[in-house]
Amino acid sequence: MIMTSDNVLAILGPADETLVAEIIATGATPAELAEAFAWANNDEALMGEGRRLPTGKVAALVELLSADDEEQDK
Repeated sequence: MIMTSDNVLAILGPADETLVAEIIATGATPAELAEAFAWANNDEALMGEGRRLPTGKVAALVELLSADDEEQDK
């Protein structure tokens, strides 16, 4: 399934247009974005469940989401 800006906003809530475009450009699916969002917001709990660290598109999305969080904290 091709991800649209509506998919991104449904998962992330309000988001910067640049971030939305970067997420869509990864070619990830909404399911991959949802997984990345979970990792970016609660990685300790997921590791506690024994989940492996994300790879591929999910890892790239986690990096994008984490970088956006760091920018907002400044």
